[in-house]
Amino acid sequence: MKSLKLIMLLSAAGLMTAEAQAYNCSGVPNYQQGTYANGAIVQKGGNAYSCTVGGWCTVGGPYEPGAGWAWSNAWSSLGACSGTTTSSAASSVTSVASSVKSSVASSTVVTSTAGCNGVAEWNAAAAYSGNLQVSRSGALYQAKWWTQGQDPLNNSGAYDVWANKGNCGVVSSASSVASSIAVSSSSSSKSSVASSVATSVSSVASSSVASSSVASSSVISSAASSKSSAIVSSSSSSVATVGGKKVVGYFAEWGIYGRNYHVKNIATSGSAAQLTHILYSFGNVQNGKCTIGDAYAAYDKAYDAAGSVDGVADAWDQPLRGNFNQLRKLKKLNPNLKVIWSFGGWTWSDGFPQAAQNPVAFAESCHALVEDARWADVFDGIDIDWEYPNECGLKCDTTSGFSGYKNMMQALRARFGSSALITSAIGAGTAKINAADYAGAAQYLDFYMPMTYDFFGAWDKTGPTAPHSALYDYAGIPIAGYNSDNAIQLLKSKGIPANKILLGVGFYGRGWTGVTQAAPGGSATGAAAGTYEAGIDDYKVLKSKCPATGTVGGTAYSFCGNNWWSFDTPQTLVGKMDYVHQQGLAGTFFWELSGDTADGELIRVIGNSMR
Repeated sequence: MKSLKLIMLLSAAGLMTAEAQAYNCSGVPNYQQGTYANGAIVQKGGNAYSCTVGGWCTVGGPYEPGAGWAWSNAWSSLGACSGTTTSSAASSVTSVASSVKSSVASSTVVTSTAGCNGVAEWNAAAAYSGNLQVSRSGALYQAKWWTQGQDPLNNSGAYDVWANKGNCGVVSSASSVASSIAVSSSSSSKSSVASSVATSVSSVASSSVASSSVASSSVISSAASSKSSAIVSSSSSSVATVGGKKVVGYFAEWGIYGRNYHVKNIATSGSAAQLTHILYSFGNVQNGKCTIGDAYAAYDKAYDAAGSVDGVADAWDQPLRGNFNQLRKLKKLNPNLKVIWSFGGWTWSDGFPQAAQNPVAFAESCHALVEDARWADVFDGIDIDWEYPNECGLKCDTTSGFSGYKNMMQALRARFGSSALITSAIGAGTAKINAADYAGAAQYLDFYMPMTYDFFGAWDKTGPTAPHSALYDYAGIPIAGYNSDNAIQLLKSKGIPANKILLGVGFYGRGWTGVTQAAPGGSATGAAAGTYEAGIDDYKVLKSKCPATGTVGGTAYSFCGNNWWSFDTPQTLVGKMDYVHQQGLAGTFFWELSGDTADGELIRVIGNSMR
């Protein structure tokens, strides 16, 4: 632990020496966030790096070489650049010393033994940004990203927001370290500078200082380096709020049957605390009108106390039961949670072309159903999942015309008013995006959800195998542009604001059998066996049944026996959520809640990343 903290401090200053692993950086470009393929070489902070996972190298953020907390998953270090001048090393040390002196009046350095003296005890009301530290029950924890209200004792797993740094030990004065580093900056070579700093840090690590109190309600901020400094300080600035990104999850009406996934599971899995919106799917579209899908599941099924969100059983004569009543209870426990009723979907979209012929009448029918007095308080708006205007889904639309979709959205907004949420899931392929006036309709919607998944699957029985939800193109992709980024950029190019676009992810995988090649692009003989349907399975099943063995295009794939699957993992979701921030998108949505683990492994990563 001692050597680890020392390495972190030296690395932050760019002072690590690597004579035995020097790399000639002549002609090697400096790292800039952009597109990198496997094998690309860059230099940053006096070190050279080689890209090992193109999709993640391109993401930046947590994968920024030498800086992001997950950079080693995307890059490999080639060593220190040869020819680095001693003046740059001295400058680096002086800079660190200056930063320490100017930014911290009374600070502490967490030493090799994970000292906690002076490190504030975790407080549920405080907001902590990434890489900052707290003490909790005698242990030191470091935040991986922004967090508030998430107890380190319960959130320090591999994919959680806190990293357990070990039991508490001793600490030393930050001013002592700053002084030592300042003196060291006069050393004549990078090696001697590093040695001097190492001596200084080791020296102060062996001493202890009186703990300084840090206001538990203040925002914690790093002093010397936002990525890897062990120095923390207090600030009197007010606590930051959640970043405002949307986390939207589908709840499938039929999931209460074979999958045995109920509204209560949204609460017990911890998912409700991560969600901003739930999409209740699906209502039907028949004879040009919005209609109920499954009346029994929606508002008639009686829940006993054990199955109810609040532990109160349904009465035989109460006016509302079923999923709708459970959603009402869930909203009472989570007052900021919004619920939107989604209509259509793959199976029930064939009624939309008729509805488009009289959009005003369609909007009237939808409003009457969504605002039915029995459940008007449950729903905050309507979602249209039309698969697909002027394109083929389960059936082909040949009558609605380019403006049909826009006219429908206009009529819905007019009838529901400005306070209701109106959203829409749309196709993500280029042809589907170009087939309707999504740009013209954007003014009437709160946000779009391009379904950036299901690009490839076992409907092509012989393959080639390919990821169904790649974030980016990759060498050998069967159809160029069948990736999430292509859809996002196309929508933005049409003038649709980024803050009205969500990135879609799947909590499931698609797979083939009869495959002999581990890498993407292999041939197959058909759909792999699935729990509920051939060629598809939930993440909660695949994580154990056929764990990920590789990544491509910013998503994961697995090869086990003669089966090949593609799906997102907690690791790939970190990259996708960073993409959401980079692109200025409104947030993310996913299909669907029951595909996650019982403790919400995937949604926890999404929720944490969106804060």
